[in-house]
Parts: sequence; C-alpha cells; structure tokens
Amino acid sequence: MSAASPTPTAEASALDELCINAIRTLSIDAVQAANSGHPGAPMGLAPVGYALWNRVLRYDPADAAWPNRDRFVLSNGHASMLLYSLLFLAGVQKSGGRKGVTVDEIKRFRQIDSITPGHPESHYTAGIETTTGPLGQGCANAVGMAIASKWKAAHYGKPGYADLFENRTYAICGDGCMMEGITSEAASLAAHLKLDNLCWIYDDNSVTIDGHTDIAFTEDVPARFRAYGWNVQHVSDANDLPQLAAAFEAFKATTGKPTLIAVKSIIGFGSPNRANSSDAHGEPLGEAEVKLSKHAYGWPEDAKFLVPEGVLGHFAAGIGKRGAAAHAAWKAKFAEYAGKFPALAAELTAMEAQDLPAGWEASLPTFPADPKGLASRESSGKVLNAVAKVIPWLVGGSADLAKSNKSKLSFDGAGEFQAKSPAGRNINFGVREHAMGGIVNGLVLSKLRGYAAGFLIFSDYARTPIRLAALEEIAPFYVFTHDSIGVGEDGPTHQPIEQLANLRAVPELIVLRPADANEVVEAYRIAVTSKQHPVILALSRQALPTMDRTKYAPAAGTLKGGYVLADAVPGTPEVILIGTGSEVPLCVEAFEKLKAEGVKARVVSLPSWELFEQQPKAYRDSVLPPAVTKRVCVEMASAFGWERYAGTTGAIIAMRSFGASAPLKDLLKKFGFTVEAVVQAAKDQLAAK
Repeated sequence: MSAASPTPTAEASALDELCINAIRTLSIDAVQAANSGHPGAPMGLAPVGYALWNRVLRYDPADAAWPNRDRFVLSNGHASMLLYSLLFLAGVQKSGGRKGVTVDEIKRFRQIDSITPGHPESHYTAGIETTTGPLGQGCANAVGMAIASKWKAAHYGKPGYADLFENRTYAICGDGCMMEGITSEAASLAAHLKLDNLCWIYDDNSVTIDGHTDIAFTEDVPARFRAYGWNVQHVSDANDLPQLAAAFEAFKATTGKPTLIAVKSIIGFGSPNRANSSDAHGEPLGEAEVKLSKHAYGWPEDAKFLVPEGVLGHFAAGIGKRGAAAHAAWKAKFAEYAGKFPALAAELTAMEAQDLPAGWEASLPTFPADPKGLASRESSGKVLNAVAKVIPWLVGGSADLAKSNKSKLSFDGAGEFQAKSPAGRNINFGVREHAMGGIVNGLVLSKLRGYAAGFLIFSDYARTPIRLAALEEIAPFYVFTHDSIGVGEDGPTHQPIEQLANLRAVPELIVLRPADANEVVEAYRIAVTSKQHPVILALSRQALPTMDRTKYAPAAGTLKGGYVLADAVPGTPEVILIGTGSEVPLCVEAFEKLKAEGVKARVVSLPSWELFEQQPKAYRDSVLPPAVTKRVCVEMASAFGWERYAGTTGAIIAMRSFGASAPLKDLLKKFGFTVEAVVQAAKDQLAAK
C-alpha cells in the first residue's frame, strides 16, 4: 500500500520552491506578528519538512487519526511554526475534537487560547502526534511509536495482511536534542531493538541559543549513531530535494537498523544578516530583516501570511491524493481482515477507542484478611498480571528492576519484546528511566495501554515525561516501588523523601499510595481505566497486613481518594488519624489502643490526595469534619503539603531529613514511625486547648 515518490519535473521544481518558501514566510510572519518565537529552524528546515510531507509521508490529511498513518514528531518543538505551516498547507482537518490549523490560527501564533502555542501540544491541535518542547522528549516518544507499530504488526498481523500495520515513524531533532541524555538512552535502545521503521532527521546546523555549538558540543554525531548500530545517511544541503529523496528511500530499504539522516542546514536560511546565527534561532527577525529575507526568496516584501495560488493544490495533489488513496486501500483491506479475524479486529477497534474488554474487572482478585500480609509491590505484581491477561494490548516494562518491583508479566504467552520477538509484552528498558518515560508516552499515544516501572526514588529521572503525559492528557501508569525509608539498609540514596510531594504537585497527575493488597486492587482499577490522567502507584517493599474488611471499611473507598477506614463510635470523632500506604496499618494499631482507652478516634486512609480533592465538599467534610481539628497525619515522606489536612494545630509525623542506612525496625524507631508515637501524638492533640 506504499506509493512511490514521483520524479519532479522542471515545472514541479518551481512549484516545489514556491511551497517551500510558503512554509518559510508563514513561519517568519507568525513569529514576527507574535513578536516571539524561533524563525530560524523553520526557515532552514522548510525543504526537509516539505520533502517529507508532500512526497514521502503516508498520511491522510482528511483523517489525522488513521491508525496506519506514518507518525511525524517534531522533537525540537521550538520549531513549531514549521509543523503548523505544514499542517495548514497539507489541509489536516479537525480530528477527535481537536481543531485543524488555519491561516487565522497561524496569525494567532503564541496567543491566548490559540491552537498554535509556542511548542506543539497534541491535545489541542489535529495532526500533532505528541507534545514536544523539552529537547529530546520527542526522540524517545518516536521510539515508543516505532515499538508500538512493531508490536501491533507482530500481534495482529496475519499472512496477506501485514500491510495493515506497516507505518513508519519520523522525527526531526536538532543539536539540542542530541546533547540531551534522553536521546542517547532512546537511540541505544532503538538500535538494540533493531527498529527499522524509525527514522530520525538530524538538523545539523551547529547552532543553539547560546551560540555556535563549538562552545560546548564538538562530537561526531553520525559516528556516535553508527556506533549504536544505526544506519546513517548524509544530506550535505537541506535544500537539495533529490538528496533528501535518496536518503528517505535508503531508510525505507534498510532492514534491521533504525536510520539517522544527518542534514546540513543553515538556520535562518535566506536571512542575509543572521543566517546560522543564534539570533536567527531564538527571536523574531525584525521588520527590516523580514523584508530582506522575503526579497531573497523572491517573495513580495510587504505581503503577510501569503499563500500563493497553486500551493494548496500542490499539497492536495501530493500528500492529500496519496494519503487518501492509501487510506481507502487500507480500509478495504481492514474490512477483509475483520471478516476473517473478527475477534482481532474488535480488539483493534477497542484499542483505538481506548475502551477495555467487556468484563475485564472480573479479573481483579480479592485478597483475604491476613495479619502478615504482603508487600504492596507483591500484591501489585499479582494484580498487574491478572489484568494484563485480559487486556491483550497492555504492554510495558521496567528500568532494569523488574524482579524487585514485581512488574514483569509472567503468564504464559506474555513474552519479551525483542527484535526477534516483537509480539512480546515485556519491554526491557535497561537502566534508562528517562527514556523509558518518553517511550511509554509514545506507546500510549499509539493507543497501547502502556506502563513503566522502577523505584520511586528514580521517578526523578522520569520526571519530565511524567509531567508531559499530564500536560498532553494521556494516561500511562507507573509502578513505583520501594516507596519510603522502608527500603532499609540501602540508605538515603535509595530512600524517597520528597518524591511524593514532588509528584503530587504535578497538575492532572494522580498519585496513589495504597495501604494494603485490596487497596492495590482498587488502585489498579483507577490506573487501568484512566484515559486522560497518568497514574503513579507508590508501593512498599515491606509486608503490609491485609486488613479485615468485615471489621474495617471496604477498600472501594480508594476510588474516592480517601475514606473513613475505622470509627470508634458512630458520629463525630474526637481525633482523626490520617495515613497513606504503609502508615495506615500503623494508624489502625494506634486507633485500637486509643479505642481500648475510650478515645473516640477515627482512621482515614488517604491513598490519593488528587482524587479526594475531586470529591464534593460534603463528602470531604464527612470524612474530615472541619470542626474536628485534633488530627495526626502520618507518612514516611516529606511533611511538605500535609498542612492542608493537619490544619494549623494538627500533628504531622513525617520525614524532615534524609533517611539512613539501617534495618527497617531501627529506622522506624529513629524517625518516630511507631504505634507509641502515633498514640502519644493523638493524646497530645486531645490535651491541647
């Protein structure tokens, strides 16, 4: 279903140049009108973007969500006007509630409530595959998209229908991307996995905002990629369309390796005074320079946002016609496939809609009461495997710690995703937490139910992709274990303190710290069903008692983020003990001692602040009555933020320093996480006036 690229005639070459200059001048005018932005990269990369979109990309502008479309990622997201110009000229239409770029939206570049913000944001604008801005993130996203394509082809492909799953992923990246560590991590893994459906286009212009790259970056990038095991192609001039075409054809012909096309470009090409300068990169050209640049292009100097006659038609005859034909052929082929393999076709349809298999919740286990209990990492592993068995497109893995965090899918048929076994559902990310986060975002953007795992302390390494998932409203979930000083002898380098507060600060992110195995079950119910919010599961290394739910409240209260777990007597309590995770059992023990002494205490399990704050005020007040100011909050993490629940007079038993290397029982005593300490704090609250 691939269409060959036509050989351009002399007439077509003139029209090609007109289209390329339309991309440049739209970008120049938008940045100038906004008095903000980066005009240089779109000017230099316009021929590359044009050659890729109008001659190579298998993409239907009438349906930006077509599953078998090629993916295009702009990793150097500051060049956003390149992408907006291409989306407009290609005629990409409204898709899935996202608006298509129009010339009016280009005129509103970087303005409030426009769909052309300073960096591309996928949840706003049709045709944008992923939110980019922090350099290198798009490179990792592209690796995730390429993995997803390989996995779908292996899992759903059948003889005679392989071309239903043949899409490729292209990403443009710059010198800044190449300097970021995430790009190296992602490139290393892509080579190991032999992702020959992945092509990065390296804009080798030797300029960053601070100046020429000679001041900080002098390595041989193509040599580095050859060492990784990539196929490296060179284009000596970004304006040479035949060279670009040959490089793209070489990528398509390459097997067993991802491809890097190193393209020499001049940032701000056509800007006589500032070509290949940092000024052309990071700020508007100025009215005089705009006119000089347009003059260099043979463009009317005073025209603004001009799209000459023939440009839109040329794109329609190129990417529009080619994409429509490929899409129509794909739909006909998929209809045949659905007739022969209805169950697989139904799975694919559900996956694209982000639906889950009917009855999937029946797979969720129930754990019997057990005073010895399980570490929540252990119960998590059991729930994860139970759920994954019935959700075939749940795919993910760990950054080298799968045995410790119990995140491996171990049931028959789960398998390992490797170059020789691309249907495997366990991805071995290696010690690459940053790239893991970006790659899993790419999986989710490709409609797989992607997850990642590691130790909570190393969430710091994955922090940027976690934030971007929240920003672009996608829902990977993270299985982070070893969630407290309960790590013990490994000491303060591995004991998370501020990480929970850090993650709770991220808008749209849901953090869950379940208190026992049955709260873990409910946490997975939240994680698996989430469609717009990434979810963090913070899980213990040490065993937690499985509470007797005939004596204490059902774990279903987890779904509301917080709930009354235990009350000494009906009605208003005298003191409230509030905990999360492994500290909830501690609160329960203290509660029982206080109850035996006649104290009207209450235990509140608060696994998710975010979900609790979403509840109606009446519910929140029923759990934490405002009139009850005698409160004790307990968490083996930073005290930061707990004031909202403790109030101005409540007690907070938490960490106010880093941890220490020692057995768990010694750490609990040293830092005050004991039943006696909680009981005493409650009594002090009751005694205070």
